[in-house]
Formats: sequence, C-alpha cells, structure tokens
Amino acid sequence: MKNIEKHPEYQYLDLLQDILDNGSEKELFLTPEVKAQYLDNGEELPHIKSVFGRQIRFDMSKGFPLLTTKKVFMRGITEELIWFLKGDSNLKYLADRDVHIWDEWAYKKYHRLCKESGLPDLTQKEFIAKLKSEPEDGEFVQMWGDLVTIYGRMWRRWPASDGRDIDQLGWCIKGLKERPFRKSYVVSAWNPDFIYDMASSGNANEVPPFCHTTYQFSVTHGNRLNLGLYQRSADVFLGVPFNIASYALLLQMVAQVTGLVPGDFVHTFGDVHIYSNHKDQVIEQISREPKPFPTMTLNPEINDIDSFKYEDFTLEGYDPHPALKAPITNVGGY
Repeated sequence: MKNIEKHPEYQYLDLLQDILDNGSEKELFLTPEVKAQYLDNGEELPHIKSVFGRQIRFDMSKGFPLLTTKKVFMRGITEELIWFLKGDSNLKYLADRDVHIWDEWAYKKYHRLCKESGLPDLTQKEFIAKLKSEPEDGEFVQMWGDLVTIYGRMWRRWPASDGRDIDQLGWCIKGLKERPFRKSYVVSAWNPDFIYDMASSGNANEVPPFCHTTYQFSVTHGNRLNLGLYQRSADVFLGVPFNIASYALLLQMVAQVTGLVPGDFVHTFGDVHIYSNHKDQVIEQISREPKPFPTMTLNPEINDIDSFKYEDFTLEGYDPHPALKAPITNVGGY
C-alpha cells in the first residue's frame, strides 16, 4: 500500500489540539489599568491554556508554509519583515503602508502620558493618521513613533557597551558566504537591558519582551540553509501563523543573498498557548482540511538583504479557507 504523506500544516493543527487536550490553565499578568478596562467593559478577564516545549518543522522545498486553514495577511508579514531588516524602530514605515500590527504599542505610551499630564489626547486611529501625515523627521514622529525596543533594532543595531551598533544579521550573512560550515550564526533579540525591571533608565518601554528571542542559521549537505527559531512565548492562534511565514520568508531571503538553497525552517516553542477568547475560532480551524501550500518567488536580481522591496515578492497558488477573526488580548506593558 502506498504511503500518503501527511500535509505539513497538520503539525500546526495537531499543536492546537494538543493544547486543548493537555494544556494547563494559567492566569495572565495584567496591569491594573488593563484589568480595569476589561471590568469596565463587563468582560471576563482572559486567561490561557498552554503547554511547554514543542517543535514543528517545514521543508521549504515542499511549498511556502503560509497556513491555508485560515487566510493569513501576507502583505503585512512581508512589510513587517522588511521593516525589521531595515533596523528601523519607528512605526511610521508601517503606518505609511497601512500595516497596523504594532499600532497599539506606540499609542499606549502616548495615551498614558497624555492622561498623566492632562494633555489633549487622540484616539488610536487619530494617532496613526498623524504619524502618516508628518514627515519622517517630524517632531511628533520622532517623539511618539519610535518603539525603541523592537526586533529590527536588536537584529541590525544591537547597542554595544562601547557605543557601537552591532549588525548581528549582517555578520551571519557575511559568515554564511565565507565560512558556511560554522555553527555560530545566531541572532538574539533577548536583551535584558530593555526588559521589565531589568531595563536601564530610559530603556523601559510599552512593547512586551521579545517573544521570538533567538534564531540560528545552519548549513547542511554543503549548500542547504536551515533556520531554527526559539520562541519563548507563542500566541498559537493569532501570532504563530505570522511567525511561521515571516521566518520562512527570512530563510528564503538569506538563502538567496548567500547563494544557498532554502532547507528546513524549524520552529521551537517554550510556552505555547491558546487565549480563552480564541477557543471557538481554534475549534473551527481544527475542523478544516489543509489545502496545498503556495509558492513564494523572490526577485532573482536581488543579492543584498537591504535591497528587498515589497514588489520583489510574488506569492502564487494561495487559496486559503476564509479568515477567522479573534481579539488581540491586551496584557499591558511595563
């Protein structure tokens, strides 16, 4: 009897089921302000069900792993990744392109300080519109658009003790070209100097500590580039589909500029969880049958990681099930 290979998306669906079946109920850290918001709205405080220590992997030769059991916002993922690769920490790049993944985190700081100081406030929508309307070097953009601690800054401009900015990703790419056999091509976003009460004065920020903390490149079979991600905290319904596609795309991009072939994307989780207000959507997604993965083609003329633009990516054959909407759970900041 002929073996029929299981669709790789079932790794994700099986993880959802694993959490539902075996997960531990855990409360969330909520700031007093956030707790009050839920209670004032008559809403039940959210909690999570989580498991610890899981892993999934995708062979890039078998299609681009953009989940098909619900529609995933690939344009937003691509623009966000380009923003990370620029080493940019200011929200204006995304605001100008109507990508709103990080809006809340910049607005939180502005809104809180307006309330504390009695200054006139804006709604989040008005805040983003003002960022869009001002030039990059405008006072409002520079003061309120900068998220300070963000993935791109740590990847490309890690603040060194001697005042330098360290380009971790650039160092990896140079090394992969010159000495692909080395085992040290690691990029870390986990910088205690910016996290919770470990942060130095002025570094504490509304943005939560980095969820996808570390990734590593490794070359096997001479020219096969693999990428492994360790994610300490994973919102499996809303966040993980974005993370899978983003790091798979990063793997493709780095493979192209180093002259290597995309291999496996290996996604390792610490605490991987389902929010209580996502459960119904999770059950619906598990009931759906995966469709063939699409293909992602990169402009072959691009040989520098800093030269990619949105127009250099072509997604073909993506025919997902309908989108499944769920609220982003507000857990507060510092």
